[in-house]
Formats: sequence, C-alpha cells, structure tokens
Amino acid sequence: MKYFFAWALLLFSGIIVAQPKLDVPAPNYIKTIEFTGNSGITGNPVIALGETLTLKFDDIIGDEADYYYTVEHLNYDWTPSALVKSEYMDGLDNVRIFNYENSYNTLQPYTHYELTIPNRDTQRLKVTGNYILNVFNNAKELVFSRRFMVYQPIANVQTLIKRSRDLQFLNRKQVVNFTINSPDLLLRNPERTVKVLLMQNHNLKNAITNLEPQYSLGNELIYRYDQPTAFWGGNEFLKFDSKDVRAPTVQISRVELRDLYHHFLFTDRTRDSEPYTYNPDVNGQFVVRTLQGRNQDIEAEYIWTHFSLMNYEPLEGGELHLYGAFNNFELDESTRLNYNADTGLYENASLFKQGYYDYTYVLVHPNGSIDPGFINGNFEKTENEYQVLVYFRDLGARYDQIIGVGSANSINISH
Repeated sequence: MKYFFAWALLLFSGIIVAQPKLDVPAPNYIKTIEFTGNSGITGNPVIALGETLTLKFDDIIGDEADYYYTVEHLNYDWTPSALVKSEYMDGLDNVRIFNYENSYNTLQPYTHYELTIPNRDTQRLKVTGNYILNVFNNAKELVFSRRFMVYQPIANVQTLIKRSRDLQFLNRKQVVNFTINSPDLLLRNPERTVKVLLMQNHNLKNAITNLEPQYSLGNELIYRYDQPTAFWGGNEFLKFDSKDVRAPTVQISRVELRDLYHHFLFTDRTRDSEPYTYNPDVNGQFVVRTLQGRNQDIEAEYIWTHFSLMNYEPLEGGELHLYGAFNNFELDESTRLNYNADTGLYENASLFKQGYYDYTYVLVHPNGSIDPGFINGNFEKTENEYQVLVYFRDLGARYDQIIGVGSANSINISH
C-alpha cells in the first residue's frame, strides 16, 4: 500500500511526466507543412512573445478529416517543464482545427488546413521558452509535431561569424562568436543559470548546445570559442522552381503529364572537388506558389519531382538523401536516393507542391551521423544564416525563459 501512495504522490506532484515526441515526421499523406512566425521562416520558428504563429499543411487523402492540436511548454533540453497549462497559456488547446478548404481544379485532390495562434481558443502564450505543437487525428493519435521557440528581448546578443583558427578547418568551417549583454537583468552564476543554443540556417537538427561563457566583463558574457562553436560551411543549396506546372523553368529539364505532372530535374553532380561558386539561395527554405491560379494554398498542383545525382565516390555502407526545410530536414525513406544500374545515377522521385524549393544532398553514415560535405563540399565562403538563443533560469526558478536572440550572416565572415 505504501508503494501505491508513493506512486500517486509522484503523479500528483508532476514529477512523472510523459516525454514529448519531438519533430515527429508526418505520414506520407500529410504534405507541405509550413510552420512560420512573422519572419516567414518555416520549420521551427523563433518568435517574439505576442507574435503570431501560423501552421499550414495539406492532407492529400482529401476527405476533410478532423485534426486537433495541443501546445506544450518545455525546458531548455526539450523535457516537459514544471509549468501547468494555465501558467504558460491563456485559453484552451486540444481543440479542432476548423479552418480548412478543399483543393480547387487540381489533378491531386487535397484538403488544406490552417491554424493561427493566438486564436479564439488559444488566446495567448504567456511566457517565453521552448514549445512544441502537436497535431492529432480524430482517434487522438499523434500525426506530427513541430518545435518552436518564444523569446523576449531582454538581453542584447551581438553575433559575429569568423573563420576557424584551426588550420585543418581554415577553409571549411565557420565559427560563431557572440557576447550577451544584459543591463536590466542580473545574470547571477551564469555557468549554472545561462544556456545557449546555436543554429545554422534555422535547422535544429545540427544545433550546438551546452556551452558555458568563457569569461565575463561587467554585464557582458563572452563566448569566443573556436571548434566548440564551429559549423561546417557546406555549400550553397541547389534549387528548382515549379511555379509553372506545364513548362520547364529553373533546373527543370522536361515535363510529362501522366496521372499527375512529372518534373525531371537536370542531373546534379558531386561538387566536393569543384571550386566554390556563389549562387544565391534561401538557405534551405521553400515558398509555395503557382502561375495556374490565384489562391496558391488550394490551387497549386502536386508534382512528382525526379532528382538524379552523379556520384562515383564509394558510400561505404552509407546512404544519400535529399535534405532541406521542405520536410523540416527529416531523413526517411521518402528522401533516400537509390542507385539505378541502368543510368548509373542515384535517383529519387518525391511529391512536391508547386513552388520554389532549396534542396541539397547529404550522406548518412551507417551510425546515423550526417556528412553535409560529402557531395557538396565545405567552404568557409558559403553564405549561411546563424541564430543564437539565450536561455536563463534564475536560481529557484521553475522554467527556462529565452531572454534574447542574436543573428548573423556568414556573408560578413571575418578573420
């Protein structure tokens, strides 16, 4: 009996909490997830407290299925925070997404869903920190989830991108240096109370965490690491533009109409041994757009897009995958390239909604690690975007707040 009461006490006190499932990939019938804040960057948005959050997605079954959403507040390490729902949110969640429309005049039928927060039910997010948005079906099964971060600009974060000081990586890596200045909030014991998260091109999958400040000067915390804050430079993203479904445009070699439209891209090749060439991109992002209708959300077609890659380097048990924000940088069977012995190329065919897309290729080793430079190379001159998020939990506090965000672009890289 005493064990029963101990278990009940733990449950009541909130110590035992189900771990959230982070970045649950959508099933193959859920397409084109656009999850954005005011900046329009999709994936895992970083928004200021009070800004609007927007989720859009398509169900290509097209049967007007019911979907519901919940919002959870999380700690810096993406475990559940100690806050109850009323402490971080005004209003309700676990309600149905009522804003949806069926596609119009498209070969592939689909139902388009939209959700904005705040709304009539979820009226306001009250605190900063890490969050996760979960989408469920009518059977209360988790369909997919996306992370997002909410901040309040209390501290100033000055960010610089520098070349690596390690001669081995001088021309291949980019280093993030930054300082945190907090004149209005005393950052006591920063080794324990302050944490940071560094992202390249808004991709949480390769984020750098768990860094302590090297030293402080007055109200400033200074981070001037080299390798601990270094990212591979990578290369500029490749791209295609399918806004005109009937005619070849950027990177599309030919168009076929079968059950749906098929776009065949020009064959890509390994760029690791080629010199760096600047080619403007949107750092892995995508934009839905169409010339065949006025409302891109419900009039854009779905197109089978065919990729082919020429590569003669041995993979040593690894796999080649497509990579980009079009699916939140997830890797699964839909992104894998398979070798075609007849053509001598690695090939993939995926269903994309009309629009402009950045993409690249990565090698996934047998141990699961990702090598972004195997096909594309790594160059310190590559244009990348960086963000630094600053978390603070004062001694005795119950959650991690985000008190500042810094950003920089490697176009201004320095020695």
